Amino acid sequence: MEFFLIILLLLGIIGLSNFINHFFPFIPVPLIQIALGVSLAAVPLGIHIELEPELFFVLFIAPLLFYDGKNVSRHELWKLRKPIFMLALGLVFLTVLVIGYLIHWLIPSIPLSAAFALAAILSPTDVVAVGAISSRVKIPKTITHILEGEGLMNDASGLVAFKFAVAATVTGVFSLAEASVSFVVIALGGFLGGALLAYIIIRLKVFIRRLGMEDVTLHMLIQLLTPFVIFYIIEHVNLSGILSVVAAGIVHAIFKDREQSPAIQLQLVSKSTWTILIFILNGLVFVLLGLQIPSVSKEIFDSPLFDNYQVIMYIFIITAALLILRWLWIYIAWWIGWFMKEKNLTKPSLRYVAITTIAGVRGAVTLAGAFTIPYFLANGDVFPQRALIIFIAAGVILVTLVLASIVLPLLAKSEKAGTEEAKEEMERLAILQTAERAIDTLRDLTTEENHGAAVSIIAQYNEIRNQLLFVSEDEADRIKELETYTRMKVLEVESDFIEKLKTNNKIDRESLNLIEEHIHRMRVAVTNRLLYRGLLVWTVIKRGYYNILKIFTNKKRDSIKIRLEKGHEVVSFKVKMAKAAIKYLRETMTPENEVVHVQLIGEYNEMIVKFKLANKLTDSGHYISVQRELRDKAFQAERDEIQRLYQSGEITLEITRKMRRHINIREAYWMEENSIHTH
Repeated sequence: MEFFLIILLLLGIIGLSNFINHFFPFIPVPLIQIALGVSLAAVPLGIHIELEPELFFVLFIAPLLFYDGKNVSRHELWKLRKPIFMLALGLVFLTVLVIGYLIHWLIPSIPLSAAFALAAILSPTDVVAVGAISSRVKIPKTITHILEGEGLMNDASGLVAFKFAVAATVTGVFSLAEASVSFVVIALGGFLGGALLAYIIIRLKVFIRRLGMEDVTLHMLIQLLTPFVIFYIIEHVNLSGILSVVAAGIVHAIFKDREQSPAIQLQLVSKSTWTILIFILNGLVFVLLGLQIPSVSKEIFDSPLFDNYQVIMYIFIITAALLILRWLWIYIAWWIGWFMKEKNLTKPSLRYVAITTIAGVRGAVTLAGAFTIPYFLANGDVFPQRALIIFIAAGVILVTLVLASIVLPLLAKSEKAGTEEAKEEMERLAILQTAERAIDTLRDLTTEENHGAAVSIIAQYNEIRNQLLFVSEDEADRIKELETYTRMKVLEVESDFIEKLKTNNKIDRESLNLIEEHIHRMRVAVTNRLLYRGLLVWTVIKRGYYNILKIFTNKKRDSIKIRLEKGHEVVSFKVKMAKAAIKYLRETMTPENEVVHVQLIGEYNEMIVKFKLANKLTDSGHYISVQRELRDKAFQAERDEIQRLYQSGEITLEITRKMRRHINIREAYWMEENSIHTH
């Protein structure tokens, strides 16, 4: 029961870290989680968690690398394989060699093999951090793909090298020739074995689906178990479980792209489940780091063998050496890639080299590997300086995270001016992006049942977007002229439609007169707004007159009833006219007029819905309920996009608050308007 309560507490802390990051997005989530872990350790609750090394690897590393393998761009990974492998393999082994000797030279009490183990576990970069950095800093897509590919592959190469170094330290036996051959066999065998097992599992799922079992829960369970099962089996036959789950992730991604009829519901559940699972696993690693820091620090700082200042200097020296080595290797690898005539690589600038160097922060994989160092050697002795190795690894993670959170915004800041004009442009682009995010969300949610309500809301967002897209007066005038021209053409289509009905005797004289009067009013609305307002007032007066007659005049009551029935017929004709107009707009839509056509299609769809409601062809309560649900999701999509823009540094806190306030006002206004229509 006590362990269960600890797990609940840790999960609560992970959720709290996300809540805090919402208000302080400039602080990386891992730093918040580490701080919360330290705070929890300071509370006298007696919390002490120890995990077996093998369990830690299968519990954290297997799903993390499987997920990375599923989401990496295979096309870019293959296209940029040369620079990626130079970073993921060349830099890793160079780091093990150079930094390993440096650590042994700095701290002679750490044996050379153990120093190589520490250097190996410090070599992998964090893929999640790379993704966050690429959204915060304007990095060319090619370089982003190189960083992602490096982050995936160096996890595997670094951890394999780490396991060899730890094994050499534990057993005291090491042969470079045997290790090289073993590395190739273990790595290649693990990769191929993982790919084969993944293929078998995929075929099993296909077989289950062919039996008619489309149960999402069953398929999701198989997917969640996949990395753990593959890692365990491959490790059991002494091959690389690390590379096996990377290969399994890539194979799953390939077959996902090729599946003919994957369940949409399964895809949605899979994406949501994996997002939550990876967030929890990453969070647990950093919270556990925070929990370990006080005890590990106390063990180091209380030891008479080390000077506190000297130990901290070790962390800074090793971090600086890692960054310098990385900077040099990235620059050299970039130039070698250029000499290899990689078409997608441009001449490297010092600024981008600096960004990709600082972007190589250490994270969950480094810490998870450090925790797997065994406590004892094969002969029963204590593993040399285990606490110091974990302390240095944790320190390097902290320093690289803090350095990235401070330096990267400064490197990106040079592209953003602080003028008032720049702020206005920033806000304009942010509003535009939130509107587009809402439109994309509504399009994804559109079905046959809610099509009318969705198109109505999309039309309103298109109007907002159109106002922001055409900022120059010339462009605004051009789009206004195009809108006027298109509206007149659509009215011609409606008029032609009615003329055909007249020719075929499918419309009576009275209905024809009412329709022609409607088209005339719409033409006036387009060409002369003032005259249109006059006609609108006259229409209201006439309706008031008929309502008075309906109440006080008995003689004309029957004729009024006939006129109301005729009104329903006219509404039906208007629905058909609107559909004809929509057909014309879709058939004549081009990239140049798409904005105007989409807006008018939305208006006509809204008109159709209102006509149907007027004719009681649709349940107004149901329509309003559907519209409310879609509107809520659109508002939430806007808020999510604002938070993303704020976290990525694309908008300031002032703009963020202003945009959130505007959304709240629009939402309150819409709810008030909706309640009026409901009652």
